Order: sequence, then C-alpha cells, then structure tokens
Amino acid sequence: MSETTKKYGTVVCVDGSAASDAAVAWGAGDAAMRHTPITLIHAVPPIVVGWPVGQLYDEMPEWQKEAGQEVVERAHKTLSARLGETESPKVRMEMVYSNVAPALIEASKDASIMVVGSQGLGALGRLLLGSVTAALLHHAHCPVAVIHSDGDAAPDSTAPVLLGVDGSPASEAATALAFDEASRRGVALVALHAWSDVGVFPMLGMDWRDSEARGLEILAERLAGWQEQYADVHVKRVLCCDQPSRWLLDESQRAQLVVVGSHGRGGFVGMLLGSVSSHVAQTATVPVIVVRGD
Repeated sequence: MSETTKKYGTVVCVDGSAASDAAVAWGAGDAAMRHTPITLIHAVPPIVVGWPVGQLYDEMPEWQKEAGQEVVERAHKTLSARLGETESPKVRMEMVYSNVAPALIEASKDASIMVVGSQGLGALGRLLLGSVTAALLHHAHCPVAVIHSDGDAAPDSTAPVLLGVDGSPASEAATALAFDEASRRGVALVALHAWSDVGVFPMLGMDWRDSEARGLEILAERLAGWQEQYADVHVKRVLCCDQPSRWLLDESQRAQLVVVGSHGRGGFVGMLLGSVSSHVAQTATVPVIVVRGD
C-alpha cells in the first residue's frame, strides 16, 4: 500500500506528556514534508471493575472522556502552533477506548509512519523507553519514529541524515527510507557500517587494511542502487570496526535524524528488535526512525 492510500498518514501517539508534545511537533513537520494527512490518536485504557472479577466498563466513563478530550485538544494546539501559516496537511483526531499498545499497533497497519515520544506518563527513567514505545518498536507494521523531549535544542535542519548499514533485510528497508528522508530534507546522508558487532582489539597478524577494504566494499554494494535513484543526495561513508551503537550515537550528535533497521545481522527468527536499534532509540537525543525489514 502506497503512502497516498494510507488513510492515517503520519500517526502521532498522544498522551499529554512533554514527550508527546515533542512527537506532535515533529510529526507535524513530517506530514507537511510528505504531503500526507496527520492523525493524532489517543488511546484510553478501559477501567477494570472489581466485581465480577476482570469485568470491563462497556463504555468510556464521562470523566475519562473529559480527560481524553483535554489530551487531544492540547495535542491539536501544539500541532497548530508548529504548522503556523504553512499549508496544513489534513488533520484527523481520534480517541479510542482500548488497551493502548494493541490499539496503536492495529492503527500502524494503515499508517505511513508512527511517531511516538521516547517516554510517556509514568516512565521510570531516561534510559528506559516507555512501555508503549517499546511495544511499537517491536510490533508496529510501519516505521516508528522515536522523539525525545529532553534534547538541548532542536536538531540543525541542515545537518545530515544518519543511516546504520549492516546488510540485513531490515537495513535494506532502512536504507530506502533514509535516502528518501535525506532527499526530502535536501541534506546529505551519512552511511555508517561496522564490520563487527562486538568490541575488538588489535591482534597479532591482523591486517586491518583487508577488513577496511571489505567494509568499504559492503558499503558500496548496499548503497550503489540507491545513489543512482537519489542522485541529489550526497553520501558520506563511515566505516568503523566494532560496536555500531557506540559509533552511531557519536555520529548522531552531528545529525538531525537517525535511521536504523529493527534488527540486524545478529538477529534470529522471532527477534523483532535488535540491541543496536534498541540502544540507539533510547539513548540518542535526536529523532530516531526504526524500520522493520518485513
């Protein structure tokens, strides 16, 4: 299904938190750039009553409706302020009475991209992704953008897009999206490849030139077709020998956006989010888009 036929377009998950406000602001710019609709969605979890055991209210109580409406209205004000006088995308607001994560995962089936704050209300700390954000990263049916609200300043709009390349199917999907993002923004693309996922140290007899040559060859192979398709995007290739998350985080300080696959070459069937993408999503201060390979 193409972006133009996705009825939800850019979907922003809102809950009234500071992270949610940051997600709305970023999502507004994304929708305007893509020329797609934007949907603000707020999921209200059903109340479980004590008797009968496990019984749920069939309808949303009035007090939850009022609280939910306040959340949606706050998000809409943030959206309007971000869009300003520019040509606004079609805006849709939706409030659903359902368990939060399943409702948003279902909505992701008809979304171009899901945008979510790194932490919601009740998050325990800076280094922990909110439970809903984590669930979306594992199970969403479209790319998921994680937006942090605690960065020192908005990313430089002239800074490049940073891409993690490892040759996996998820990495290939991430490469396609990263080139598109860089082209739409009119900025360069930095493609980073690490030839090992673990820390390594120089060993006797190891010829680092051979490893470097092979790494550069992999980068060239993975980028060649996309560079032809996106001739307007200048590409800088970065090769490192180990610990891709460390190097991605370091390079992200000079980027406006990071794009990674949901799991890489170390993944196995059933593992939906790799350690590199998870660490980068929860630690980087700039927006991070995680892309599924399937």
